[in-house]
Amino acid sequence: MQPLTADRRYPADPSRGAAARPQAGDMRRDPAPTRMAYRMQRLWLTPLFRIVMRVGLPAFLIVFVAGVWLGNDARRAALLSKVDDLRTAVEQRPEFMVSVLSISGASPSLDAAIRDILAIKLPQSSFDLDLEAARARIATLDAVAQADVKVKSGGVLEVTITERQPALIWRKGDELDLLDKTGRRVAKVLTRADRPDLPVMAGEGADLAAAEALALVRAAEPITPRLRGLVRMGERRWDLVLDRNQRILLPAKEPVRALERLLALDKAEDLLNRDIFTVDLRNQMRPTLRLAPHSLRELRRAKGIETAESDL
Repeated sequence: MQPLTADRRYPADPSRGAAARPQAGDMRRDPAPTRMAYRMQRLWLTPLFRIVMRVGLPAFLIVFVAGVWLGNDARRAALLSKVDDLRTAVEQRPEFMVSVLSISGASPSLDAAIRDILAIKLPQSSFDLDLEAARARIATLDAVAQADVKVKSGGVLEVTITERQPALIWRKGDELDLLDKTGRRVAKVLTRADRPDLPVMAGEGADLAAAEALALVRAAEPITPRLRGLVRMGERRWDLVLDRNQRILLPAKEPVRALERLLALDKAEDLLNRDIFTVDLRNQMRPTLRLAPHSLRELRRAKGIETAESDL
């Protein structure tokens, strides 16, 4: 028989009134992870490992499977054929076909030149059109300052042109070229009568000084009816040619200012309507007048100076 005494290892619980013995299921579980679980948790905390497992491994598997599948020549050829057929079917759809070429901002002659240089066969898929190459070909035309090429809805290839406006006629030997205000060639004319509204200039390098020539033409507005043209001398200065074979020799520097001073003097003294052959303004500190030959003879005769007859 067992003694009727309480086990001293487990003191009695006063609230329960009886001794409480721990049961086998009441033992607490150790919360610490195992060594392997701890290492895996630490590994998952590494950013590189997470990237490899979430991105690298799936990508590798996809590439590996695709490589194995495409390693067969027959399957690869069949895939490429299907892709080409699909692309052709999409490109040849009616909504992607271009059937009309529209050109705006160009004169009739330039319009015809643009159509000739493009030589586009319509209808054609918009995917087959190289718009940048077409714009570059149009820009090679002298009369084109700017070109814009785009495909609009409705199957229209629209070309918008900014055309150069002729401002001068440049005589080079027997040829006549139209130039814009910057000196760029626009077109060729056969005779001066084709563009009587434009001033004429001549001389080597005159196209490089077109802006200065236009400034001189504007400054010479009071004598515009008498102005016959401008001549570039030595690629550095200008001569103004008037009717009655008169010439105004302008300086290389500030020619517009020198011309304005001369015109002010002409307005006050009626200088250019006299028998003057040339007005030399190259030395602005000492302008020089050269009389016409017959006026020079009359002047010498009036002063009693006998000279031999000459063509001067």
